[in-house]
Amino acid sequence: MTSTTKAAYHHGDLRRAILRAALDVIAADGPSALSLRDLARRAGVSHAAPAHHFKDRTGLLTAIAAEGFGLLAAATRESADLRDAGVRYVRFAREHPAHFQVMFTRELLRENDMELTAARALSAAALRDAIPIPDDGAPEARLARVAVWSLAHGFATLLLGHNLDNLLGEEDDPEEVLRALPMMLLPPT
Repeated sequence: MTSTTKAAYHHGDLRRAILRAALDVIAADGPSALSLRDLARRAGVSHAAPAHHFKDRTGLLTAIAAEGFGLLAAATRESADLRDAGVRYVRFAREHPAHFQVMFTRELLRENDMELTAARALSAAALRDAIPIPDDGAPEARLARVAVWSLAHGFATLLLGHNLDNLLGEEDDPEEVLRALPMMLLPPT
């Protein structure tokens, strides 16, 4: 057994360490910069050690996405109303930008992964329950959910990409801006 191999056994939670290092890389340089070999080096383990937990790069990214959807479900589950759900969605994106980036880049993921499928379903249910729109099968209910999700997701994406920097002042709280947006889009009846 080499000293590198021994380090893997004494590492503690290698899976968590690799996930944490991957999230740091993604946050700094994006998912394209991710390399299992580099993550193993950072963790002080053999280059093959991460494959025991994730099989390959796609497996690692899929695990990150699944974890992200679980975190998103927890973040939105107790939303008080429509605006609160949107604010919690944007807050999640701001607090977990690497997860957010990977979760919605489907070509990076193993779509048939059971953990990912379950986490997506949990997240979708939490968002559906947080958005109090009667679901009687009418297309309007489905489209209303699409509109709400589009607004929150688009705002979060623009915010994380620094595309709103010139439009929002330093004194503007992004969460308060998001709370005001639906009223600006929906004129009084």
